[in-house]
Amino acid sequence: MNILLIGATGMIGSRILEEAKQRGHAVTAAVRNPERVTPHQQVAPTAFDLADAPRFQELAARADVVVAAVSPRNTGNPETEALAYADALIAGVGTTRLVLVGGAGSLNLPDGTPVANVVPEPYTAEAKGMRAAFEKIAASTVNYTVLAPAAEIAPGTRTNQFRTGGRTFLVDDQGQSRISAEDYAVALMNEVEQPAHPRQLFSVAY
Repeated sequence: MNILLIGATGMIGSRILEEAKQRGHAVTAAVRNPERVTPHQQVAPTAFDLADAPRFQELAARADVVVAAVSPRNTGNPETEALAYADALIAGVGTTRLVLVGGAGSLNLPDGTPVANVVPEPYTAEAKGMRAAFEKIAASTVNYTVLAPAAEIAPGTRTNQFRTGGRTFLVDDQGQSRISAEDYAVALMNEVEQPAHPRQLFSVAY
């Protein structure tokens, strides 16, 4: 499979890149600084700017799937940045399938309360921005899937043991919501290879 991976050097994107390589896929790693991508025969680093719609359209048209793993943390205004991110994805992806790294703020508590409304204040703007970005993409004609992580996602161990769910926030028996970036990448690549959530948001946690 030919994968266009946007954000291949980030904490989550780099794990997705490694998982895709292990599964034998060819990856175009679209990043600001391609020299940061470790050379590999299955990986083609390319300099990329999301705002360059014609270039995005060209790359997406050559891919079987676009995986977008970018966080709105570059401008200091995550809500505006997240909506611009959604606009760029909608403008560039065309008819190619989009699998998007989402945010836990796009999930809901069991009573229906948006998680974005109850996250700690330092994360509120980003959570609300990613939720608004998801809603904008969902209202478009894009063939998308969004995978929302648990509340805590960090580098860890690839166990291949996790749960997936719908839009309801997942917690374990101790009330914790967590996933390693490595297992998140496994769940996302499972979806890339065997699409089970077309035009849906789903979630993953231990």
